[in-house]
Formats: sequence, structure tokens, C-alpha cells
Amino acid sequence: MQPAVQVMRCLTLKTCGFSVCNLKLQNITRYGVKMIKIVSVFGTRPEAIKMAPVLLEFEKHKKQIDSKIVVTAQHRQMLDQVMDLFELKPDIDMNIMKQNQTLFDITNKTMLGMEEILRKLKPDIVLVQGDTTSAFASALAAFYEKIAVGHVEAGLRTDDIYNPFPEEANRRFISVVTTLHFPPTKWAAKNLTSRAITKNVYVTGNTVTDALFYILKKDKKRKIKLIDDIKKRKNRIIFVETHRRENLGKPMRDVCMALKKLIKEFKDVEIVFSVHKNPKVREVVFPVLENVERVHLLEPMDYQDLVKYMSASYLILTDSGGIQEEAPSLGVPVLVLRTTTERPEGVECGVARLAGTDTEKVFKLTSNLLKNKKAYDKMSKAVNPYGDGKAAKRIVNIILNHFKNQK
Repeated sequence: MQPAVQVMRCLTLKTCGFSVCNLKLQNITRYGVKMIKIVSVFGTRPEAIKMAPVLLEFEKHKKQIDSKIVVTAQHRQMLDQVMDLFELKPDIDMNIMKQNQTLFDITNKTMLGMEEILRKLKPDIVLVQGDTTSAFASALAAFYEKIAVGHVEAGLRTDDIYNPFPEEANRRFISVVTTLHFPPTKWAAKNLTSRAITKNVYVTGNTVTDALFYILKKDKKRKIKLIDDIKKRKNRIIFVETHRRENLGKPMRDVCMALKKLIKEFKDVEIVFSVHKNPKVREVVFPVLENVERVHLLEPMDYQDLVKYMSASYLILTDSGGIQEEAPSLGVPVLVLRTTTERPEGVECGVARLAGTDTEKVFKLTSNLLKNKKAYDKMSKAVNPYGDGKAAKRIVNIILNHFKNQK
């Protein structure tokens, strides 16, 4: 028997300036089985990376799950790279990005767009990831429509509402309206339960590990000329990525000065810096490091290249949450360019260390790892606390069981 489907006429969503044409809506049943309608919403590259394994797992359950992908495109170019890499296509592209957009812009456009999308699709659950403004606004929109929310990577906390900003507040807000919580670790789960969030809390592991294993398997033979050239010179790579709002301005400039000092001190080191598209990042990084010997300032790279550079690195300096989780699977020590982290498991296990942004502290900690083999080995050989690559399967099974038990 053919599945019953309903075809939606072309909708123009005036609030966000995008349209949805010929989108197929699944009816109550397919193959005689009640379908679970899931709308997954994300807008940035890190979200896409961590949602991709779950979306690919949904495709294995087409008789039970009607999956729709909605992207806000909070970060346009970098988001598209990941979608292409994992061979995913959005069912709805809100395309909200504009130059110099503010948090007000992102929140307003996402909320208004999601209002109309949710009223048309009528999903059983909205799935969001992490702590972006896209995730927060989408979860709030689902709450307003009395639709269940599933939160991938729930429970991360720094307990400083302005650090990181606005992520710490976003993830707290999301937790309040979430139905199914998917914390990646026991520590994250404890953050929820200690705050009286005790129902439907499931430790799954982090989906970023799933994504990383997927790429490593897919791109075993991939070569990058710059990496090969640096290896031929027998130099060590320090990979750098910093972009967080709280580090813009003087903190980022101080980090750049530390990098400049490291290059002068260590002749066998080369720095590969993936420079974020944000003009406020570039106006700090380029004046300090452009044309500095053995410093390579690269455009934001696709995830395949990022994994290759991380794998080839001796050491990573970053304020990125995702990289803090990915590097341990690669055996690469991480110095976190922040004073707090919502991922303390890495610090506790010894695979990461908080370095802050002070020039002298960043220089001292990095120098020690470059000089002290014992200290380096202790970090590089520590146990990865972030998962086994099966998080997506657990999340999908939990969703299936949750709605099965509701019948």
C-alpha cells in the first residue's frame, strides 16, 4: 500500500522572506504504522556537525519517522559546507543571515519563521542542538505551540550567565521547555538533575564523536598540501581557532601576541590559524599576525579539512566547544582560550586545560607542552570522556521508545 501523503501548497512566509514549495507532509500513517513527525532545527556549522549523525540515523527508520530538516542559516557559508559533506538537504531554509546581524535579529526572525512552520508541519517533537540563539528561539517557538522539545547536548553549564555569552543563558532557557534531555556525559546529566530536571534525562555520549568517526572513515586518503609541506620541514603544527564573543577585542589580541611570541621562541613550530569570517575577529587577527613567518592565516575551512588539520596538529589552542570534544578522540592536547568551560570533563580527565587569554599565561602553558615531553604525553594519552560514536543511535531509540509508550 502506498503511504498516504498530503501536499502543501506553496507558502510564502512573509515574516522571514522565504518560501516552502511542494513540501510533502506525512499524514497520520505510513505503511499502517503511526509516524513520529520530527522537525530538526539548526543554523550554525557546529550544530549541523552534531545533528548530522542523528539525521542520518533518522533515515534508517523511515517506516517510523517522518523527519524534516529546517535550517535558520544563522551562519550561511559554513553551514552549507557541512550539509554538503554529510549529503543532507534542508526541507526548509529560513536564510535569516545578514551582515552585522544582532542577537535581536536572529531571535526575532527565527521565532516568527518557526511560528508559521510549526503551525503548518504540526510535528510531534522539535529537535534542537546545543546553545545557539537559533536553538533557543526554536525551542521557545515549539513551547508556544505546545510541541515537545528534544535537546541534543543538554546539561552543559558554566554557572556564569554571561560566560559564554549568550550560550550559557540560551541552554538554561532551553532546558526549561525541553521534554527529552540528551546530555552527552554523566556530568552534564548531573547539572540537570541537581537543578530539579529529573524526568526524561538520558546520557547518550556526544554526537560530535559520531560525526568525527564518520569523517575519518570517509576521508582516509585525503591530502592537504600545507600539512604535507610542514611535515617535510619537520615542524610541529599548532592549530588555532578562536571566535567567541567574550574573546573579541583585547582578549583575542592578547592571544595573538602570545602566538607571535611563540613563533619567535620555537623555530620548529608553525601556526595554522582558521580565521572566522566575523569582521571583529579579522580586524584583530590580521594586523597582529599577517605576514609573520610560519603563521598561516586561513579562511574558515570545511569540516573535512578541519579534521585533517586537527589530526596533524601537535597542539590545539581554541575557544570552540566542539573542538574541545573532538581533539581527545584524536589524541591531541587542547589549551582552552577561556577562563571557564561547560565541558570540564576534558579538563578533569587531563585532555584539556584552561589557558584563558592572558598573553603570558598562554605563552607559558603552550611553551611547557612544546618543551616538556612528559607533560605532553600525559595530556595526549588521556582517556576521551566524550563518547564511543553511538550517541545518535541512542538518541533515535529513546525518541522511538518515548512515543511508542505514549500510544
